[in-house]
Amino acid sequence: MCVAMDATAASATPPDPADRLTVAGFLEGWLAHVRGRVRAVTYEGYEALLRLHALPALGSMALADLRPLDLQRLYGDLLNPPVGEGREGLSGGSVRNLHLVLTQALSQAVRWQVLFANPAAGAQPPRPKRPAPVVVDQELMGRLLASTAGTWLELPAAVAAATGMRRGEILALRWADLDSDYTAARVQRTLQPTKAGLVFEQPKTPRSRRTVLLPQFLRPYLEQHRAAQACLRAAAGDSWAEHGLVVERGDGEPLNPDTLSAGWARHMRKHKLPQVRFHDLRHGHATLMLSQGVHPKVVSERLGHASIGITLDIYSHVLPTLQQQAAQAFDELFPTPA
Repeated sequence: MCVAMDATAASATPPDPADRLTVAGFLEGWLAHVRGRVRAVTYEGYEALLRLHALPALGSMALADLRPLDLQRLYGDLLNPPVGEGREGLSGGSVRNLHLVLTQALSQAVRWQVLFANPAAGAQPPRPKRPAPVVVDQELMGRLLASTAGTWLELPAAVAAATGMRRGEILALRWADLDSDYTAARVQRTLQPTKAGLVFEQPKTPRSRRTVLLPQFLRPYLEQHRAAQACLRAAAGDSWAEHGLVVERGDGEPLNPDTLSAGWARHMRKHKLPQVRFHDLRHGHATLMLSQGVHPKVVSERLGHASIGITLDIYSHVLPTLQQQAAQAFDELFPTPA
């Protein structure tokens, strides 16, 4: 007599103990699985974190033997290496990133039924410590933009300051992504440096794929840059690489995002300006807009944040000013009797 096997019971059957799948063997298979599912730069980040920090300590273990305490000990060792090993500890942010990758990988092990439970769920990574962004106020923003006049940094800095777009989004922007009257920009892709070279990819989240309305402030920057670019294209002739990019490296080819950041840092030092990162122009845009009373949801949409909560968390330093404005607004509606 044949008896049908209950599906729930079958799924609870433990893996064959003879199959001693190691942590290294599983993670190698998981990386192969996700390689075509995530952006190239994301995959490279996963691979580096696992290869450099997880596999040396855990790779030879049997996957079935991995426990939360093993991960907890790993995190502690990475944060505070034993005396005498001659290596520096990782930042809390790096250890937390490793934890997130391991959580994702081991969740897949549960779905593939090679683990009953995810060991990473029982381990606690360091608490995130989000550094307060550099406050780029109106006066400093004006100095930064003025210092770039006539340099190759002028347009990317102006776009970052006026829109809050990310570095990779600015460098992937095409003239075809702009309205003919320069009133809007469609953010449809980003430029990422990878081991294989520069790649254009879709923005990371659906909210990052957005249309950003452009202030009239940007029009002269764009018009002047487009005219200068046309002269370069004409002089280069057939050697010009036509990608239709707004910002390129001078021959039509994409400009490496790391080159932009490094060039910006050199510019700050040369002009004896505060050590503001190029990315801080994005923070400056958000801070200025919030200070001007623009609704946080609108600022969140311009930045392409996944949620308004992220915006409020990052820019909480601006909120006391907004609270004061709200109190003053109510007093204007209901003045205190004389």
